[in-house]
Amino acid sequence: MTGQERLTYMANQIARNFATLDDAVAARAVADHLLKYWDPRMKAGILAHREGLLPVAAAAVAMLGEGVRTVEPRST
Repeated sequence: MTGQERLTYMANQIARNFATLDDAVAARAVADHLLKYWDPRMKAGILAHREGLLPVAAAAVAMLGEGVRTVEPRST
């Protein structure tokens, strides 16, 4: 597995952990996790190669790409 495949796999795993939440809430939770726990190199890598992401993970990565710095997960 390449480094990029590993990042995609990890982002998708995080998204699956929030599968019981509404998609918008789950995407914010994933983005929050990526912001808090991922190294800047990991964030740059996932932003550069977004293919293969599940929809919730893709939405979270898009939030990072838009420059979101803090995400407050909201419940529905």
